[in-house]
Amino acid sequence: MTFAKKALCFGILGSMAAGLAASAQATLNGAGASFPAPFYQSAFASLAGQGTKVNYQSVGSGAGVRQFLKGTVDFGATDEPIKASDAAKVKRGVIQFPSVGGTIAVAFNKADCADLKLTQKQVVDVFLGKIKTWDALKCGKGPITIVHRSDGSGTTFAFTNSLSAFSPAWNLGAEKSVKWPVGVGGKGNEGVAGILTNTPGSIGYVNQAFVKGNLKAAAIQNRSGAFVKPNLKSGIAALSNIKLDGNLAGEEPNPAGAGSYPISTLTWILAYDNGNGPKAGAVRKALLYLLSPAAQNRADDLGYVPLSNSILAASRKAVARISD
Repeated sequence: MTFAKKALCFGILGSMAAGLAASAQATLNGAGASFPAPFYQSAFASLAGQGTKVNYQSVGSGAGVRQFLKGTVDFGATDEPIKASDAAKVKRGVIQFPSVGGTIAVAFNKADCADLKLTQKQVVDVFLGKIKTWDALKCGKGPITIVHRSDGSGTTFAFTNSLSAFSPAWNLGAEKSVKWPVGVGGKGNEGVAGILTNTPGSIGYVNQAFVKGNLKAAAIQNRSGAFVKPNLKSGIAALSNIKLDGNLAGEEPNPAGAGSYPISTLTWILAYDNGNGPKAGAVRKALLYLLSPAAQNRADDLGYVPLSNSILAASRKAVARISD
């Protein structure tokens, strides 16, 4: 082999080694939905010991999508699938996939209300401010304080999407941000849970994972007429109704089945199809870890619903398409 060929060979090998090293030692930045934040942060903390560090900022779905569109993060996260008009703005292409499932609890802080059961109409009327007292719900006494999200939120989209399906009286639409007629706002699921925890007589909506301490989850009447609380079994039953489209988006705001919890949703990761450069391997590694048995098997312990076989397989296949 001539000197020139050796030099070229060593140069190529050196570039490959540098790329592998960059991938192995990469620090990735993600931002978005607060709904799955505890699940992501737990999984990424475990991954840090394997040479890949991921900083995930729980800023809400709206902010996460905006950062993804600007290209200021390595991946985004949202509880509402990306709109086609937004995806068209991403020159690097979009790979979207479900990462985990969850239930949105109607959480309340009321010491003299041990077991709250709400019809679908009652849920709508409470958050419209039509039901103003706990007396009207036959669960304790005193005024009701509504707590809702103050930021653009996929949790709000999923919640209001279900309320739209529950009753035609819901006239605020299904959006990441709505004009609430009553209540106080908190930023992120963390903010709403914090206000609920510190406000006796309050009620709001948060991911099941945030129902802790003095907060309790109401049993919500489902399509079959049964009153069901959010948990692993009722979440799996609900999410089994979801059919994904070609972009791996799908929803069922009022699922069928006697055992289904009626406010259940998937949450999605947004990755770039290309232009990931030397970080591509690390991005694939980090996102595949979210879909691994190590992460999914812990979902229930953290208050989430693990993905089913067909959805899990589709998500893993999508991650494999992420390129340099």
